[in-house]
Amino acid sequence: MCMRKILLNSKFINIAIIANAFVVFFQEFSDSHLFLQYVDCFFTALFVAEVIIKSITYGIGYYTKSKLNLLDLFVIVISAISIVIMTFFDSEVVSFSFLTSLRVLRLFKSFRLLKVVPNMDQIVSGVNRAVKTSYVVVLSFLILLFIVSVFTCALFKDIAPEYFDNPLSSIYSVFRVFSVEGWYEIPDIIASRTSVVVAFFSKIYFVIILFVGGILGMSLINSIFVDAMVSDNNIELEKEVRNLSKKIEELTSVINNNKSN
Repeated sequence: MCMRKILLNSKFINIAIIANAFVVFFQEFSDSHLFLQYVDCFFTALFVAEVIIKSITYGIGYYTKSKLNLLDLFVIVISAISIVIMTFFDSEVVSFSFLTSLRVLRLFKSFRLLKVVPNMDQIVSGVNRAVKTSYVVVLSFLILLFIVSVFTCALFKDIAPEYFDNPLSSIYSVFRVFSVEGWYEIPDIIASRTSVVVAFFSKIYFVIILFVGGILGMSLINSIFVDAMVSDNNIELEKEVRNLSKKIEELTSVINNNKSN
């Protein structure tokens, strides 16, 4: 009973999350002590017990109703799997030694720090609403990126193969231009390897795709996403306002009828 109270105490869990984040941080030092691994395992077991206790106390349906709890559950499961593999499998003996790389997934436990942030559920809800609002614009942007990348690959793969050797590398290079990160380097390299005329038109070409994809495209996505994030979910409020307006109209109609009579 005492353990249940402790695990249901949000302050205690928040302190444990912060402490575990520091443990994970110090474990990445090359001279980290074996003691830290045991502490990390202890915290993982503690968080697993927390999930079990909360699921029993509140019900699994209620617990998983929160998106933050779902993220929390995913992080704990991944952490538990990585520790089980680290504990019971020896990479020198087991043929599938790549599984031991799951140890780095314990870094996901730092995501539990999100629970310390006030109103995190509202933030997660806002992100979800923003993704639903902006997915059409994001999809259009990705289609634009694909078309421009393939076209640019066809134009410059022989001139600048380090950037446009194939469509995949072209997608990365064009996205760099869209993100306005060192966008001038690519056209400058192309200009140094071609004639004056081709250099001139290549610079104009990259300025155009920078303007369309970077300034307009990325800015549009950011503005829609941020607008959806900061806007409140007023669906219920709008319903109440409509119902209230309807009742006012009905009351006004009754009053007018009484006056006419």
